[in-house]
Amino acid sequence: MQATLLSVLGLALLGALHAQDSIPIQADFQQDKLTGRWYSIGLASNSNWFKEKRHLMKMCTTIISTTTDGNLEVTSTYPKGDQCVTRNSLYTKMEQPGRFSYTSPRWGSKHDIRVVETNYEEYALVATQISKSTGPSTMVLLYSRNKELSPERLERFTQFSREQGLTDDEILILPQTGEAGGTGR
Repeated sequence: MQATLLSVLGLALLGALHAQDSIPIQADFQQDKLTGRWYSIGLASNSNWFKEKRHLMKMCTTIISTTTDGNLEVTSTYPKGDQCVTRNSLYTKMEQPGRFSYTSPRWGSKHDIRVVETNYEEYALVATQISKSTGPSTMVLLYSRNKELSPERLERFTQFSREQGLTDDEILILPQTGEAGGTGR
């Protein structure tokens, strides 16, 4: 019985490690080109908070800057009710360029963040594997330098999110502030 349980746990761990390894990272990642203002255009997640808050979400503005020690300071401002809320996060660079870690001070969750692809001037596709006590989850973000992106980029975001095991009801193109509702993809 114990050997069977260990085998199942071993296979589950191997599957989780394989899933993380299957997430690509931007070739020749250039961190300095990722800095500046971005708009969150798309968000996909299988986490419980996303399912609960999906209908309230809107596009937010994110400023990415490099710290003196080479990590990323990520400041996101988003509408919440009738006010704007700002959240600061420090993404610690990992050995592989384009890969970062973050631990939420509020929830204690650990985030493995990967810049999947970007052309730095138009869009960035970012995938995050989140580990927390209630179980793992996946989040995919689509950033844009402008408030709109081409249908091809939106479709690439949707396609990549599905490749990560996310369903259509877990994928959201975020409405701009002031717009009513959002369109799922």
